[in-house]
Amino acid sequence: MSEQTPVCRRLVGRTAVVTGAGSGIGLASARRLASEGANVVCADIDEASGKAAAEEVGGIFVRVDVTDADQVEALFKTAFDTYGSVDVAFNNAGISPPDDDSILTTGLDAWRRVQEVNLTSVFLCCKAALPYMQRQGRGSIINTASFVAVMGAATSQISYTASKGGVLAMSRELGVQFAREGIRVNALCPGPVNTPLLKELFAKDPERAARRLVHIPVGRFAEPEELAAAVAFLASDDSSFVNAAEFLVDGGIAGAYVTPM
Repeated sequence: MSEQTPVCRRLVGRTAVVTGAGSGIGLASARRLASEGANVVCADIDEASGKAAAEEVGGIFVRVDVTDADQVEALFKTAFDTYGSVDVAFNNAGISPPDDDSILTTGLDAWRRVQEVNLTSVFLCCKAALPYMQRQGRGSIINTASFVAVMGAATSQISYTASKGGVLAMSRELGVQFAREGIRVNALCPGPVNTPLLKELFAKDPERAARRLVHIPVGRFAEPEELAAAVAFLASDDSSFVNAAEFLVDGGIAGAYVTPM
């Protein structure tokens, strides 16, 4: 067994739905959840990467546009019909397009597109997952927000930031509303993560990468597997008293004023 292989088996027999499962945090989380015993439903709009993820983790693939209510309903129905429960919903799909920038330059179309994919999709996924969890009397919903939901940045992506603030507020409210039904809802707030999206962004602009790195106390970006470990914790009973939380996994950014040299 390698050092990277988790020894936990906290999710045996449970069903986890992961949106954006084809790459980045979603793919790493699908792997981790499966390694802990979960039946994983890999949802993605990209058929090739989503199918590959499902095959790798021994789960099923569902192609879904997370902004389409009917497709989202069908996703969770497929999970239930296949495995008999919906225990974990990791609502992770999101975008960060280059035309989402300063409020002074971001157009209305870009604003709306990011809100639909990053915020409306989480609303739809929660709305679809909750009835299954209510019938079961248990469930864990994990919504991907961001550390920018709790901090401001002069290097703005205005619609992305606003959408993640919305995810955080919605997660908190749902966590409070459904807590006594055995359902926990938490917002995962990652710092910058070493994903294909980030690599592409910073390869084009190394100065932009350096400007961000200086603010991270640990001196590096997160690896997707580090976020996946947090997702597995929030999905499991080990986090049974963690609810309506902003779960920061940011290398200390939100707690920093002056970072080490």
